[in-house]
Amino acid sequence: MKNSNTELPYLKRVTLAVLVTGTMLVVAFTQELLGEEQVSPGVFDDRVVFGQSAAFTGPAQALGQAMRLGIEAAFSEQNASGGVHGRMLELISMDDRYEPSFAYANTRTLIAKEKVFGLIGEVGTPTSRSAAPLADSEAVPFLAPFTGAGFLRDPELKTVVNLRASYAQETEHMVERLTADLGVTRVAVLYQNDSYGQSGLNGVIDALDRRGLKPVATWYYERNTSAVKAAVFHISEANPEAVIMIGAYQPVANAISLLRLDIDPIFLAVSFVGSNALVRELGEEATGVFITQVVPLPDDHDTPVVTEYLAALQSFNANAEPGFVSLEGYLAGRLAIFGLKACKDLTRSCFLNALQHSQSIDLSGVRLQYGPDDNQGSDDVILTMIDQQGRLVRTASLEGNK
Repeated sequence: MKNSNTELPYLKRVTLAVLVTGTMLVVAFTQELLGEEQVSPGVFDDRVVFGQSAAFTGPAQALGQAMRLGIEAAFSEQNASGGVHGRMLELISMDDRYEPSFAYANTRTLIAKEKVFGLIGEVGTPTSRSAAPLADSEAVPFLAPFTGAGFLRDPELKTVVNLRASYAQETEHMVERLTADLGVTRVAVLYQNDSYGQSGLNGVIDALDRRGLKPVATWYYERNTSAVKAAVFHISEANPEAVIMIGAYQPVANAISLLRLDIDPIFLAVSFVGSNALVRELGEEATGVFITQVVPLPDDHDTPVVTEYLAALQSFNANAEPGFVSLEGYLAGRLAIFGLKACKDLTRSCFLNALQHSQSIDLSGVRLQYGPDDNQGSDDVILTMIDQQGRLVRTASLEGNK
């Protein structure tokens, strides 16, 4: 349709962006509407818009869905109280299928077309490796990605704000418990063949090296597949006492089932595996698997934010299952709200400054601290074990739990 000064002069330009996430069709108005001024990208008089690229289809979809669920529960909870400074919080989510090329394209769309205020809850290391530098180059906040990759802790990335502990910290915790509690020396690593797997593998190698040890076997599988038979063969041949797994829930579950046919090692996985999804995949075989966590247990009522999370989740979706990933998403949403509250005249620079220069941020019992050259809020790592009922229980030691 031609643009004419004589056609509908009382209307400003409207752009309709059609967003498909899974089977959901979301129509988002992204430019100025009649009587509505955009104060800053993604900021309007009555709302502020965040964007998310994550896996909502494919083998890692449970992680993206849970992360989005938690963010939306936090936003919905705040919106029920009038939003932040009169602005409702909105989230536009796009499916990247856990593939870097789609993550990059989604990030370009969210920044250039949707003009979101900030990005939140990116899921994965390879996807974040594509998205974070683009966000940083455009001075767009890149908040609370669901990954512990080391490169995101680089202080040169000025707009990245991490919530969780790193994979290096998770793997150090695993190796410390294996060696100190049980005297384990023979450790193998199953890892995803990309930047996520390499980040975790490097963490294990470094932790073992500090103790004068080396992995007895390291083998990989390809991202977005469950083709683990070759890895299982090589790891089984090495007869390890423990297998540390840096992967997603489906291939990790397959590997555990196959390895148990030949050997009986201790199995440990980093938080990205997705605890709830792994339990569902393994069924009765889940018993005895250890997983490091970077947020409180979803049934830890001694931590006030967990009680608040459970109430917000129930209000937003009464059928939703509580879990570690959606709790992390909820904390990401709460962190965003903290930054928004600090800026009545909201800009990206004010938002980032509020987060990066706060001496301490208390999210109802979860304390975060940022500082010069430190863009990671929490260093907490918790070791959990799947019990016979499929529940994740906290364990301080591996001794007596094998």
